[in-house]
Amino acid sequence: MTDAGTLRSKTETELKDSVLALKKEQFNLRFTKATGQLENTARVREIRREIARIKTVLAERAKQAS
Repeated sequence: MTDAGTLRSKTETELKDSVLALKKEQFNLRFTKATGQLENTARVREIRREIARIKTVLAERAKQAS
């Protein structure tokens, strides 16, 4: 889990790459869950919240730029 302070120190491209990687992991976890092989169900929630944190930081930057 990454806190917002750490995310704010990253560049915009790094944040966008992180979102893509997390979305891929989320996609894979959904398939694993559907087949009944997912052991750590809390990871789905962690990923969803991490994506939200990153998107919040990106939105803050976009608001400051305008």
